[in-house]
Amino acid sequence: MPDKTRESAVIAVLYEDGGEPHVMLTRRSPRMRQHAHEIAFPGGRRDPEDESWWHTAGREAAEEIALDPAVIEHVGVLDSFVTGGSLSLVHPYVAIAHQRPRVHVASPDEVESVRHIALSELLLDEVWREEIWPFRDEAGDRAVTFVEVVGDTIWGATGSMLRQLLSIATQTEPEPGSGPEGSAR
Repeated sequence: MPDKTRESAVIAVLYEDGGEPHVMLTRRSPRMRQHAHEIAFPGGRRDPEDESWWHTAGREAAEEIALDPAVIEHVGVLDSFVTGGSLSLVHPYVAIAHQRPRVHVASPDEVESVRHIALSELLLDEVWREEIWPFRDEAGDRAVTFVEVVGDTIWGATGSMLRQLLSIATQTEPEPGSGPEGSAR
């Protein structure tokens, strides 16, 4: 990646609610210059005082949605991902909480709302699709992942990260154009 590449870190928080596993996402504020209104994991850019990308993800989640770092446990990382539109490099981390975290929109300039999505919604093959889009980098055309959930479309980097997260959770390897179960459409 060139030195001028913007980098950020995000955190996928998994927890159980009502006996069912969930993941926490945010809807980005319409005031954001990049990715306004999109569904994303909480996170953001690294500050000079951040000790690591994990620290960046946790600090940003605390700033955006008042996520208390004491209630989550770092359990893994996903593959870093370059976003198609802004060409930012995103470092995704995975954490678990032992109960549904008490969060709220703490930074309305960055976050419009918090979404709590049951993993069972994301395990349905029919909610997943891919489209081939042209990109302005040397990679050219790429598959863009879309996930349809009640009231929202999750797509792009977040869709791809969710697919990888679910593949790890279900111990399957997705095929292009498939949902997290890995069955081709």
